[in-house]
Formats: sequence, C-alpha cells, structure tokens
Amino acid sequence: MSYLEYVVAAYAVFVMVMAYEFIAPRLQIRRAHRAARQRAARTAPRPGMNPNELTR
Repeated sequence: MSYLEYVVAAYAVFVMVMAYEFIAPRLQIRRAHRAARQRAARTAPRPGMNPNELTR
C-alpha cells in the first residue's frame, strides 16, 4: 500500500497555504496604501482655492 497520494495532497495543501500567507498581507498593505492616498487627495486643498476662504 502506498501513501503517495496522501503525501502529494498534503504537500499541495501546504504550498497553497504558504502562498496565501505570503500574498494576503501584501494585498492588504496595498489596499491600505491606496486608501491612504485617496484620503490624502480628498483632504488636500485644491489648486486655486484660497485656504482662508470658507467652503460650503
């Protein structure tokens, strides 16, 4: 009796989990950076606007 299929499946699952653990934090950081850039762009004063002028 051979356990080859079991070993191959176990290694395949291990590789998939390790790939997920490697990629997921990078995607999360990328989303956070994009959100921070968008937030900064929204709060930055627009060119040509007087910073002392009241806005509506």
